[in-house]
Amino acid sequence: MAYETVLVADAHNVRTITLHRPEALNAFNATLHDELADALKAAERDRAVRCLVITGAGRAFCAGQDLKERLGENELSLGDLLRQRYNPLILRIRTMEKPIIAAVNGVAAGAGCTLALACDLRVASDKASFVAAFVRVGLIPDSGCTFFMPRLLGLGKALELTFTGDALEAGAAQSLGMVSRVVPGEDLMATTMELAQRLAQAPTRAIGLTKRAMNRALSMDLEAALAYETDMQEIAGRTHDHKEGVQAFVEKRPPQFRGA
Repeated sequence: MAYETVLVADAHNVRTITLHRPEALNAFNATLHDELADALKAAERDRAVRCLVITGAGRAFCAGQDLKERLGENELSLGDLLRQRYNPLILRIRTMEKPIIAAVNGVAAGAGCTLALACDLRVASDKASFVAAFVRVGLIPDSGCTFFMPRLLGLGKALELTFTGDALEAGAAQSLGMVSRVVPGEDLMATTMELAQRLAQAPTRAIGLTKRAMNRALSMDLEAALAYETDMQEIAGRTHDHKEGVQAFVEKRPPQFRGA
């Protein structure tokens, strides 16, 4: 499907979704919400897609909500905007049982910051920054920011960034463990694609079940997490890729995983 505000490209079982409103720093409007939601749904359903990359066109990753759209008389209330657009988007990213990498090419602000945090891994340009900008317009962090940021950065740092609205530069984000890698801007997509293609050749079902178990464990005690891990391992043990992995180990050859 052709989109107006999203670009989609496939290579070697990796799908790249590029937010494409560069003139607005890839800020969310209604069209971008709808098209990104549709692109994510299509990627989730396509069995040939075994890793997903989300990035932005131009000099920004995503500047969050397009505040000009908020000036419209018929716009949704903020609560309805979150319930109908942002929350389903974040939930789909977190529940999609495929690895998702944010290639953060520039500023990720407001809900754009949370979009990056919702992904499984983040590779950042040395020009990237993360800004929980909500306080700058008299709002609280949303789209899952209050969930992800304390878990990734610790409560103290999360409160500092959300209270002040100060930017967290890429290098500092890496030192705090929020970003996996920081590379020169011109190397961002090559580095991201190298990682994405590695994950795309991995046992996708095992990665998906790992993601499911990690998500669930965030709200469990140890006993419950152990029980849930056991259930997920039972499922993983029945996959083709588990059998192939064992066979390849015995035969001392690289495994050929199918993602099933």
